[in-house]
Amino acid sequence: MIRLIGVEKYYGEMTVLAGINLIIEKGDFISIIGSSGSGKSTLLNLIGGMDRLNDGKIIVNGEDISSFEDDRLTLYRRKKIGFIFQFFNLLPNITVSENIEIPLLLNGITDNARIKEYIRIVGLGGREKAYPYELSGGEQQRVAIARALIHDPDIILADEPTGSLDSHTGNTIMEIISTLVEKTKKTVLLVTHDQSIAQFAHKTFKIKDGLILQ
Repeated sequence: MIRLIGVEKYYGEMTVLAGINLIIEKGDFISIIGSSGSGKSTLLNLIGGMDRLNDGKIIVNGEDISSFEDDRLTLYRRKKIGFIFQFFNLLPNITVSENIEIPLLLNGITDNARIKEYIRIVGLGGREKAYPYELSGGEQQRVAIARALIHDPDIILADEPTGSLDSHTGNTIMEIISTLVEKTKKTVLLVTHDQSIAQFAHKTFKIKDGLILQ
């Protein structure tokens, strides 16, 4: 489903990714573990179409997304990708329901029943009208998970999804993600510095100095 061929990324004279080769099959739950600055978040951003590579190819469902023009890349992000971030990235002035609804609105979809169902799935029933500041960190991340899945993307990209949570809450969040992966058969790529979080995935790779280590 996702194939990286000789992917390289530079920022000025600094090499961040030094020729990444990786194959991720449909339905895989992959974790990539590495220290800060190892290139793991950059790799995620390239697959998600939020950044552009300097060399190589990224093939997703048979299409070379690294060759996409900006408009096509925007559609790819909007329809095919669900993002879960370390700091939740919720809009503070709108409710739980409205935050979750954003990907649907971007795709021209209205489906209140679907929003309600995902709120139930992530265990936030009754908090539909709450604002992010009224929620704990773990609850905010549950909102972010629902938002990432609501538009039925093919690929979920999770960038340190437990990095700002305590260990107990982090494990709870990973259990939710794991359960949803099993139910929805999504392809998930998670990056983390924490081995205890990486072990939730089906396969784990290490990244160091811009290279994937088997």
